[in-house]
Amino acid sequence: MPKYQGYSSNLHPKRQSTGLRPLIVLSIVSVLLLTFYLREGDAGPIHTLRSGVTTVTTPVRLLGSAVASPFNALGNVFGNLTASRATLDELEKENAELTARVAELSEAEATAQRLEGLLGLQSTYNLQSTAARIIGQSSDAWSQTVTIDKGSADGLAVNMPVANSAGVIGQIIEVAPNAATVRLVTDEASGISAMVQDTRAQGMVQGQPDGTLRMEYVSVDSDVQEGDIIITSGIGGVYPKGLPIGTVASVSKASNDTYYTIIVNPASRTENNEEVLVITSLTEEQTATDDEVASANDAPQGTARTDNAASDGNADAGADTDAGEGE
Repeated sequence: MPKYQGYSSNLHPKRQSTGLRPLIVLSIVSVLLLTFYLREGDAGPIHTLRSGVTTVTTPVRLLGSAVASPFNALGNVFGNLTASRATLDELEKENAELTARVAELSEAEATAQRLEGLLGLQSTYNLQSTAARIIGQSSDAWSQTVTIDKGSADGLAVNMPVANSAGVIGQIIEVAPNAATVRLVTDEASGISAMVQDTRAQGMVQGQPDGTLRMEYVSVDSDVQEGDIIITSGIGGVYPKGLPIGTVASVSKASNDTYYTIIVNPASRTENNEEVLVITSLTEEQTATDDEVASANDAPQGTARTDNAASDGNADAGADTDAGEGE
């Protein structure tokens, strides 16, 4: 009998704890705390406790981040040092390709903006024109010319005016089958019949050695102010009427002078442009009216003196054309 009892006690060993009960208790407590946290206001005890814990632990977390930061940077350095030569070469190649692509896109954007400006000028003034590209520039100190990539094979001829998006730049003086030479308005031999946009005072714009322009033969009886815009007058039928030439930089006169001394800053600079418009023909609206021609001829020694200078070979091809047409 005692043996049997001892045997029975071995069949029912004491059940050992598996740790499941603490887990269940903690889960219930977590759910209750979360429920209370969501239902209580911002000033509730759980919110207050959470804020206090955050305040206490924040300096510790910032300190840990500051301590770990140099080690993270050092790890990145070692990672780069241990990168294979092939990987570094590939990265350098990709960087070069991206740099070239950025330069290509920037150039394309600049070209598009210039072409958009030319289209705007062509549309605004209803110009009959052909687009060309500047491919060369004079290298001597005695003349200011550029070479464009179109010529007689493209229908271009001597005396045709040339403009960029800002206004007049010059006039063709020589033509080859596939190229043409353009004398710039700043050349000393250049001369354009012009007028003040606001007052319509007539005169002649001549190139100067310093790259500026001088407007001559404008009577002191006319109203000319600094900042006035100077445009082509259309007299002579060479340049379309109304194209910008430049802006008055200064106006002066001596006590006994008949004409103003007017310095004009040119509206366009060829060094900043590559594309131009060659104006191949004019419409009736783009030439001066008979009244405007008569008014210019009636001005005291104004246009008449210009035409005489042109016939002596001292003005540009445009003035030559004016004189030729007068003959």
